[in-house]
Amino acid sequence: MSAAVAFDAFTGQASPARAERRRHLKLVVAELARRQPPKDLHPKQRQAFTSEATEILYGGAAGGGKSHLFRRAAIQWCKWIPNLQVYLFRREFGDLFKNHMESATGFPVMLAEEIARGECKIVDKEIRWKNGAKIHLCHCQHEKDVYGYQGAEIHVLLIDELTQWTAKMYRFLRGRVRLGGLKVPAWLKGLFPRILNGANPGGIGHNWVKAAFVDPVAESETWQTPKAEGGMRRQFIRALLEDNPTMAENDPTYEDRLEGLGDAQLVRAMRKGDWDIVAGGFFDDVWSRDRHVLAPFPIPHSWRIDRSFDWGSSKPFSVGWWAESDGTRVEVAPGRFRTFPRGSLLRIAEWYGWNGTPDVGLKMRSSDVAEGIKGVEALLKVRGPRGEILPARVQPGPADSAIYDVDDTESTSIADTMRKHGVTWVPADKSPGSRKNGWERLRELLAEAALDVPESPGLWVFSHCAQFIRTVPVLPRDEKKPDDVNTSAEDHIGDETRYRVLALTRVARRSTFSPV
Repeated sequence: MSAAVAFDAFTGQASPARAERRRHLKLVVAELARRQPPKDLHPKQRQAFTSEATEILYGGAAGGGKSHLFRRAAIQWCKWIPNLQVYLFRREFGDLFKNHMESATGFPVMLAEEIARGECKIVDKEIRWKNGAKIHLCHCQHEKDVYGYQGAEIHVLLIDELTQWTAKMYRFLRGRVRLGGLKVPAWLKGLFPRILNGANPGGIGHNWVKAAFVDPVAESETWQTPKAEGGMRRQFIRALLEDNPTMAENDPTYEDRLEGLGDAQLVRAMRKGDWDIVAGGFFDDVWSRDRHVLAPFPIPHSWRIDRSFDWGSSKPFSVGWWAESDGTRVEVAPGRFRTFPRGSLLRIAEWYGWNGTPDVGLKMRSSDVAEGIKGVEALLKVRGPRGEILPARVQPGPADSAIYDVDDTESTSIADTMRKHGVTWVPADKSPGSRKNGWERLRELLAEAALDVPESPGLWVFSHCAQFIRTVPVLPRDEKKPDDVNTSAEDHIGDETRYRVLALTRVARRSTFSPV
């Protein structure tokens, strides 16, 4: 999607108005460049500082110069704009203080001359400027902590390590970003209010950050977001170690330490800024897109097909359809055959109940979900014994046991409502220890499927199951419970898959053909 197309599609503004705004922004950016951005910014940092975008994600690899950019930008903007209120956030205050106050190039060092001249002073968690501008050093350790800023008027929002934040937290703080009565110099109008984020791949927010900033348009392209997404001009600027020559000069062996992280996936994330994997994710050592993602092929009629389900309303629901191999050889492409070990699982279809925003559900009624499931199953086909295409016979599979308990607007439970509409389930195993056991079983299946010649059951995914591919491989570990997934992440498909692999106690049997 080009920036121009995105702007028109999302705002509906006529071309003359868009063109006039573009001309104005070009003049503003040109004037900003003429006034010379801080000389200690490298080209990529300068790109973010002078960008016409007002909602920016800067980063990717470790050592890309995010922290220095944040500090230098905050200082310069405070000098230029009297009464500017800059809020710099991290999740943990200890991390914020160590990085931005105690480091060798922290605020006290960078501001030594200004402090000596009486232009500003550091008071507790604020940097106060003589012209009324302030830099607020903030943190939100818990999700509820964002409400402490409900009345804040944030002119510039800086969030360090955005992937450690939930989308809900970010949206709330973005909603506090406004100019109010601030007088912005004419040569800077259109560039404020402003949000600048920094992040590396990984963390509980990886999925939503990637979906919001990395995936929509080409790298460095600026695009206008719709009102539902904040209505700002968004941009992703990928920063690598090479974009921060200062790091190489001060610490020439830092690159070697990144290359020596050991895990290839971790190196790709932290050295190359690769957003298609997660550093330290729960499955990063067993997942391989090349090995696990398959082009769809007709499923033999003798394989068992069933589905699994994780309920959600304000959060997404997830339905996955699975084919369980009975060991029958299958034609995966014209003239090419493959045998999947008996008991292997293939995810052949899915329905993810989200509104297009990561971790936000459709709030559908359970009756409508049931009807949608039947609609999908009417389209599923299998290959008969003579090569003919036949309707698939889908068996009930495991579902979150909460659907048997949670009251529904239409009946005593969600399960009852769905049964009345012709969709039944079996309760998922949620006994003590089942969560840990389920994740471990899923890891075992993925590890087996990644082998050149799997001898035991594995798990594969058809390429059109895009939401599984988007969310499950990047699920982060819980730092306090390393054998579990962080439940703050977008884990709904992961949970639904976990229910199914725990149900893998049966052995699919070859069956004689009987017409549906």
